[in-house]
Amino acid sequence: MDQTLLTKNDYENFQKFLETACGIVLGENKHYLVTSRLNRLTTEFSFSSLSEMLDALQQGRDKVLRERVIDAMTTNETSWFRDKYPFEMLKNGILPEFAKAKPNPNPLRIWSAASSTGQEAYSISMTISEFQLANPGTLPGRVEILGTDISSTVVKSAREGKYDELSMARGLSEERKRRYFIDNKDGGWSIRPEIKQRVRFSELNLMNSYALLGKFDIIFCRNVLIYFSSEMKADILQRMAQTLNPGGYLFLGGSESPTGYSRDFEMVRLPEGVVYRLKKPLPKL
Repeated sequence: MDQTLLTKNDYENFQKFLETACGIVLGENKHYLVTSRLNRLTTEFSFSSLSEMLDALQQGRDKVLRERVIDAMTTNETSWFRDKYPFEMLKNGILPEFAKAKPNPNPLRIWSAASSTGQEAYSISMTISEFQLANPGTLPGRVEILGTDISSTVVKSAREGKYDELSMARGLSEERKRRYFIDNKDGGWSIRPEIKQRVRFSELNLMNSYALLGKFDIIFCRNVLIYFSSEMKADILQRMAQTLNPGGYLFLGGSESPTGYSRDFEMVRLPEGVVYRLKKPLPKL
């Protein structure tokens, strides 16, 4: 059997597997996406066809295969300062708000959900540095940034904080490149320690509990909810609301909104765009 072919039954079974494993809902016309991302794994794992590999995946005996398949289907394109406006909103609107607040002994905590190879989390850290440079001593306490992703492969890459020239060219100005990176002289660049020290990365399936993550003041969960079912979107938003500190902010992708899935957030319009703030609880009668 040609390994590029995917039967209707194979595709339907894989749809169920992927939604159960990580919540991603594949549409009816994503056959090409599946075959293009998984075909190379058939050779790597010595299967004669994609269908044979999917049969083995359904049996659930090979944990490494399962992990690699999820990696292949969840690793998405990313870039530095993606869409620009969320980072401008952070720097010009939200950080000044936290800077004006009364001194807090707790750190300012920011979560970059589905952080892939780390560009978003490190972009947030660079934004923090730029705010502190322009407003020295105004941001109380330290800042902690957590990046999470379901893929162990991209989490490992993010922790290393090393990027090739192609990755560096995506959304990064020459000024920021010189200021925040070290040239390894081998065609690669490393995040400077002062940017990297604020950030840590860990594996997390967004379908699982967030209890061990602690509380956050700001969550970036951008261009992620579009892949989930309506029920899973509502569940994720509810648990993120529980993870935010009072008055905390949630950044979503430009085509995403909590409307229809959660009543826990209110829209806040800033000059650069829209962000969502956790509503204050109603007073008890």
